[in-house]
Amino acid sequence: MASSENVKIQSVNRAIQILLCFENNEELGVTEIGKMVGLHKSTAFGLISTLEMSKMLEKNENSGKYRLGLELFRLGTKVNSNLRHISIPYLEQLVKMYQETVNLVLRDGNSVIYLEKVESSRSMRISTTVGGKLPLYCTAVGKAIMANLPQSELNNILSGMTFTKYTNNTLHDTNSILESLEKVRSNGYAEDVEELETGLSCVAAPIFNHFSSPFAAISVSGPTFRMTEDFRKEISSALIQYTQEISGKLGYIKSL
Repeated sequence: MASSENVKIQSVNRAIQILLCFENNEELGVTEIGKMVGLHKSTAFGLISTLEMSKMLEKNENSGKYRLGLELFRLGTKVNSNLRHISIPYLEQLVKMYQETVNLVLRDGNSVIYLEKVESSRSMRISTTVGGKLPLYCTAVGKAIMANLPQSELNNILSGMTFTKYTNNTLHDTNSILESLEKVRSNGYAEDVEELETGLSCVAAPIFNHFSSPFAAISVSGPTFRMTEDFRKEISSALIQYTQEISGKLGYIKSL
C-alpha cells in the first residue's frame, strides 16, 4: 500500500512540474517538457495527455506543441475570489480619483503575486502583470505587508531573502529595510520611490484577513514626476481608509 501511495504522489508531483514548465514558456513540445522535467519522452507524453484530457493543457494543432489550458484559467479566477470581489470597486475608485495605475497583490512567501491591475489611460505603462511575482523588500505593497508581520516571522523572511539591487534606490540589506519598515508602521502606509524601477514610484497599504494577518495590499503607482511627495501623501489617506474597509469586510477586527 505504501509503495502504491508513493507512486501516486510522484505522478502528481510530475504533473505539477510539467505545468510549472509553462511559467516562462507559452508553448512547449513533448521532448522539450521531458528534458525540463527529467522524464523519458513516453512518460512525459502520458502525463501530458492526461493533463490535456482534463483541459489543464491544450494542444496547438498547427505547431504540435502544448500550452496551458482554459481550465487552469477558470480555476485561477476562483483564487481569492472573495478578496477580488470586495476589492475591485475600491481599485476602480482609486483610478478615478488619482488617474494612476492601481494594483491588488497577495503575499506568497518572500514575494507578492499581482492579482488585479487597473490601469489609467494617462498612466505610463508599468511592468507589473497579473500573475507576476515581485520581491517583498523593494515594492511598496511588499513593505506594507512586511511592516505588519510579527517580528519573528519578519526575521525569518529577511534571513532567507536574497537581495538584488534593481536601482540606486533599492534597499538591499537587512538593517536599511528594518529602518524603512519602522517608518511604514509609523505612517500606516509604505512607499517605493524608484526602488524597483527607475522613474516609477508607488504608495501602498496592507489588507488584513480574519486572522489579523497582513496577507494582501493595494498600491497606486505612477511616474515619479507625477507621484510627488505631497501627492503620495494624499493618496495614502484614501488607501488607508479603503484597505481598512476591505479588511473589515473580510472579517478583520483590529485589536485595541
